Parts: sequence; structure tokens; C-alpha cells
Amino acid sequence: MWLIAAVLSSVFAGVTAILAKCGIRKTDSDVATAVRTVVVLIFSWLMVMVAGSAEMIWDIGAKSLLFLILSGIATGASWLCYFKALSMADVNKVVPIDKSSTVLTVLLAMALFNETNHLPLKLAATFLIGAGVLLMIERKPTEEKAKDRKWIIYAVSSAVFAALTSILAKIGIENVESNLGTAVRTAVVLLMAWLIVIYKGKIGQVRNTDRRELIYICLSGVATGASWLFYYYAIARGVVSIVVPIDKLSIMVSIVFSYFVFGEKLSKKGLAGLVMMIAGTLMMTLIG
Repeated sequence: MWLIAAVLSSVFAGVTAILAKCGIRKTDSDVATAVRTVVVLIFSWLMVMVAGSAEMIWDIGAKSLLFLILSGIATGASWLCYFKALSMADVNKVVPIDKSSTVLTVLLAMALFNETNHLPLKLAATFLIGAGVLLMIERKPTEEKAKDRKWIIYAVSSAVFAALTSILAKIGIENVESNLGTAVRTAVVLLMAWLIVIYKGKIGQVRNTDRRELIYICLSGVATGASWLFYYYAIARGVVSIVVPIDKLSIMVSIVFSYFVFGEKLSKKGLAGLVMMIAGTLMMTLIG
């Protein structure tokens, strides 16, 4: 069951990137992140109500709460960096770097959770994923070098924080119902996102958000909420070093949609990188 949840998480995560890109053409990325987090929070708590786990919030231990909060902070940082990068570069350039968090997550899972079965094959799969990411990082000749470097920094930061999110969440939801854990950490992300908007003096931009883009932002929030719920259900019941690579297959969904929606095409080098990432991910899943 957790494998199915991981696949569904991947699909919704792939759609999220496209909807988010549509919502930040004119809208500031920090503002968009804050607004969509409201949608994710509502979605998360609705699922808690449906699961009937709301009263369990008082049973969350201090350790679990601490790691859920830390996971929420890491998620907020990852989101802010990710959507900033998306606002500056093509989807098929940003998403592969963000998905490189798989490599760091798998290595951390091996070290912290002793997920070392079939170690040589896992390392080989991790190498394929990492090499694929490097092949997919391309620069357009017409782009300014400074700008090009800047979006890469945001994308890499997003990947690092995303890896930390998975590890911290695994510890945080060990004894917590997955829907409730997702809702709690989303509340932390919401607080963090809005504090940043207020700190940067962008609160006035919220009221002036383009209505069409607002719809896309909200839809990306719904997709994110669905992806999270399936993802953390899978993480709570499955093997982290398998769940994370499956989730990262969302790159296929994102790249296919980016081609039809934005006309973004992969070069032969980029396509080779995508194939390597998929091969490494499938290998990681099969050996798990």
C-alpha cells in the first residue's frame, strides 16, 4: 500500500511544479509560497478530520513535535528557494536539481536508519541519479552568467532542504498519525512563509495578486497537499531510501507538462540525463 502512496505522491508533485510556474509569472515567489501554504494547511487539516486523528494532537511527544517543527522549517526553506528558482528559470532546468535531493536523502537514510541492504546496488543507483542530474543542468547561451548562477544556487538550496525535510519527517512521524503529522508541520511552514512576506514588506502584494495566477497558486497548493499526504503516509510505513526515489519520478510528469504547456524542450544531453535518473530510481525501487 505504501508503494502505491509513493507513486501517487510522485504524480501530484509533478503537477505541482507546472501549476506553480503558471502562478508566478507576475506574482512574487515569496507571496505565492505564503498563499499556497494556506491552501495546503486547509487541505491537510480536512484530511485530519476525515481520518479522525485531531484529538491525537495532544498525544504527540516532545521529540516528535520537535522534529515535526524542524521538518516544517526545512520544508518552508525548500519551498521558498524552489519557487524563487522556478520564477527565474525553466521548469526542466530547476526540477532536476531539486530532485537531486534524492542522492543526499538516500545517503542520509543509509547512515541514520541503517537502510544498507543491497548496498552496492543502492550506491550504483544513487550514482546514476546524481549523474543524470548533472547532465540535465544546462545553460542557455543567451543567459547572463550572474543570473544563471543565481537560480542554480536557489535550486541547489531547495534540494538540500528537501533532503533534510525527509529525514527529519521520518523521525518526527515515527509515533504520529501521518495525516496529523503533515498538518502540524504545514502549520510551521505557513508561519515561516508569512513571517518572511511580512519581513520583506511584501504583504501589500497579496491583495494585488492576479486572479488567474491566484487560481493556479491555489491549485498548486491542493496538488501539494495531496502529494504530501501520500508521501508522508508512505514514509511512515515504508522504506525512506525507496519512497524518496519513487517520489522524485515526478520529474517525468513535470517535464512532459512543461513541454506541452511552456514549450520547453530537452536537448539530447538532457534527455540522456533524464533516462539515467529514471533508471537509477527504478533500480532503487526494485532492489528495495
